[in-house]
Amino acid sequence: MLGHAGPEGASRGTGRATALGQQLHWVCPGMAHGDRVILLVNPVAGPGRGRRLADRLAMALQVHGIQVELVGELFQAAEAAKHLHAAGRLRALVGVGGDGTAAALANATLPGVPLAFFPAGTSNLVAKQLGYSAHVDRFVRGLIAGRQVRLDAGCAGDRLFLAMLGCGFDAAVVHQVHARRATSNSGTISYWSYLKPILHSIRNYEYPEICVELGGLALEQENEPRKVSTGRWVFVFNLPLYGWGLCFARGASGRDGWLDLYSFERGGFWAGIRYLTQLQLGWHHRLSRCYWQRVRQVRLWSSGEVPYQLDGDPGGRLPVDVQLLPGRVTVVVPPR
Repeated sequence: MLGHAGPEGASRGTGRATALGQQLHWVCPGMAHGDRVILLVNPVAGPGRGRRLADRLAMALQVHGIQVELVGELFQAAEAAKHLHAAGRLRALVGVGGDGTAAALANATLPGVPLAFFPAGTSNLVAKQLGYSAHVDRFVRGLIAGRQVRLDAGCAGDRLFLAMLGCGFDAAVVHQVHARRATSNSGTISYWSYLKPILHSIRNYEYPEICVELGGLALEQENEPRKVSTGRWVFVFNLPLYGWGLCFARGASGRDGWLDLYSFERGGFWAGIRYLTQLQLGWHHRLSRCYWQRVRQVRLWSSGEVPYQLDGDPGGRLPVDVQLLPGRVTVVVPPR
């Protein structure tokens, strides 16, 4: 059932305005500064356009007097960014890739290190939500005139995610896509890469029941886990977009101090078609078997074999504890 449970399900309008007002000190720290940019290049993003775009970005930034270092290794980029940030010289560590690149940067860098994301991947949900342009000159102008904003992050186990977590059917597809990617020659992903895994999952995925518990880690001390709801499809959103840009969690912002949990009760192909149709129309909130809840901490578990995915990358298998980390990631966003 769609609804709210307990104090965390307070009125969305009043609750969100209050939370946002209390956190303005970390939402808008100020203008970006520094004369150095590090470009982390995912060479297979796009597919395969990452290095060419990074070269164009470097040239455009140098016109503005910004020194640029191109790096192809995550740890090296994070270490260089840490030292430049400590010296007050880093304008941004820029990930040239998709949502996987953005999540990798968030996980590899210390809090406070300014990040930016040039959309060169397949979906680019995080970059789109933050207003980054895929046009090189517009992106550079936005980076030069941008402000630092602190963005919430979700944490699943010990991994951060910026956009969303999904478990069930969509995660099974994601796991298959990346398994195929690991064995392919190119290593690139396009929307066509999902076709065979989707068809395979339609035939074979069994939709085990997923249990949702509010309170997460604290529930380990109870003799019996407290079931708040169950579903066959479960999603946790920090930002509103999903997949090909579908606006799934319309109230999520990434800066409000909440995660948005959605659980759909029924499994199976035809239920999935119905849910997808309702999502496309923006009517899923009206479904009697759709449960929505704002949370800061939640545990997801199942007696069956249920995978989960984080920002379009394989995460693992349930159970998993998910929590919100307010203002964990600093990003340089273009002026709006």
